[in-house]
Parts: sequence; structure tokens; C-alpha cells
Amino acid sequence: MEYRTLGKTGIEVSSLCFGTMSFGGIADEETSRAMFNRCREEGINFFDCANVYNNGASEEILGRLIHDSRNDIVLTTKVNFPTAPGVNNKGLSRRHIMLEVENSLRRLNTDRIDLYFVHAFDPLTPIEETLRALDDLQRQGKILHPAVSNWAAWQIATALGISYKESLVRFECIQPMYNLVKRQAEVEILPLAAAEQMGVISYSPLGGGLLTGKYKASQKPQEGRLVEQESYKKRYGEESYFETAERFTDHAAQHGIHPATLAVAWTMAHPSITAPIIGARNLEQLEPSLGALKVDMTPEWRDEISAFSVAPPPATDRSEEAK
Repeated sequence: MEYRTLGKTGIEVSSLCFGTMSFGGIADEETSRAMFNRCREEGINFFDCANVYNNGASEEILGRLIHDSRNDIVLTTKVNFPTAPGVNNKGLSRRHIMLEVENSLRRLNTDRIDLYFVHAFDPLTPIEETLRALDDLQRQGKILHPAVSNWAAWQIATALGISYKESLVRFECIQPMYNLVKRQAEVEILPLAAAEQMGVISYSPLGGGLLTGKYKASQKPQEGRLVEQESYKKRYGEESYFETAERFTDHAAQHGIHPATLAVAWTMAHPSITAPIIGARNLEQLEPSLGALKVDMTPEWRDEISAFSVAPPPATDRSEEAK
């Protein structure tokens, strides 16, 4: 296992992070335990969670699984999305953050959270309010580092400026969506992370299953979240994405490698990515993603694969300056 330094924190994390969204949902506790143990066998020490995954069941199961190895595990969870009925049971207000961190600590059966992510942007709460709450939590030792997911680069940059100006704790890690068909992070988020020496743990390296070899332009899904979940239908419904998936799948077959393995390896090889987040519903589904650890993804090979999709234009829209 290769271990990488997470931004400027000094924390060493495995080059793959395991996401536990399936725990307590499509994966029961026995299956969750089997996947957790398999990840630990490979040397993975990095586990991602959120307070809303399966109504808290994911945190509860993960808390039981890490009980005997807590000090060897780098643990994340998140706050923002609604946790109960009521107008104040969501967002990034001090009130909601302070309530939810206690709930997460209890469910995870731990005294601290290594990386505490704000799960999405909250337009109702000033960034200063959120940062002061996170600063207090770090001073209390309940979180070690705050982190950010699903914010635009300008929002993250604004937060970094406020942290510097007000001497508040800053975000040390970004969690964006990133895969072969969803490359928007390349425009500003990944360059921002590199410039500010922030860790990056990207999610959805398989494109919601699109890059697993199951689907082509002529072979659309008949079931599963790409057709059953409205958010995934909108996210991955474009025809060009299926055309990219078909070219990518054919390329993987030519190299005798599972498409899921290659998709994770492609993401992992980006110089600004600390660790892609992999996930699975069972051991059989997990193995191809773990296989990425054995892929020697050269820059030339990565460029060849990148050509299967359309690179997003540069932030200034001066396309002639794109590299």
C-alpha cells in the first residue's frame, strides 16, 4: 500500500479511501464487516462516512468495526443535510453543527473525528459562522481538521481567506466528484487544492456504475440507481457519457483489465488526488476497485484514457490556453 500525506496535516493515509455509504443499507452488518476487513487486509486506513448515510446506521456500524483499531484509522464524517423533520435540523449553522457532531461522535463511538466535512454549501449561513463553530470544535478536540465537500472553488477560496484573516481553522481537505465523465474539478478545484496544499479525496470514481463495463451507448441500464434515482439520472444521463463509457470499456478489454479497476486507477493517478473514495455493496463488487492498487498508470496512459471524454474548458474560457 502506498501512503500519501494529506495536505499539510502530516497525516499519512492510504491511496484509496473506503466509503461506507452502503453500510446499514444495501450492505448488512455482516457484509459491511467483511468489506471493512478486506480493506484493512490491503492496508487501507482511511474510511469516509456521513451522518445521513442510512439515517445514521452507517456511522453506527463503522463505529463498531473500528472499535479495536481506532488509533490506526483515519475517520471522516459530514454535516449539513437534514437529519430530522424541522427547519433547523439541517445546514451549517452553529446550532446544527454543534448538535450533529455530538450525535456523530456517539454513533461512531469515538472521542474525535479526524476530518469533519461540511457536506454541501449552506446559502443561509454566513461562512464565518460555520468556520467559527468548526474552530471551536477543533479547540475542544472533537474534530482534528475541518474539510469541505460539494462547494465551488470560489466558495472554498472565500473560506480560506476568512480563515486567514480571522485566524480561524481552515479547511484541510476537499471532497469533490471526479471521474472520467465528470471532470469539472480539473478546472478550478484541483488547481486550488494544489496551490493551497490541501488534501483531496474524490468520490464517484466509477461514475455511479457507468464506468464498470455494464453500459454502452447501445446498452443502457434497465435498473439500478442510474435509472431509479433521479439525482443519478440527471448526473449521468447525457448520451455522450455512455459513448465515453463504451470507448473506455473497449480500451479496458484490450488491456485485459476490469473497467472498474482502470477507472479507479485513472482517478488515483491525478497528481492532486490524495485518495479516491471507493465503495461497494459486497466483497465481489469491491475487488475490482481494490485492483487499482496494482495498476501502473503512467502519465502517457492516463492521457490516452482522458482523450475518451471531453476535457472541460479552462476557467477563463480561453480555450487556446488549455494544456
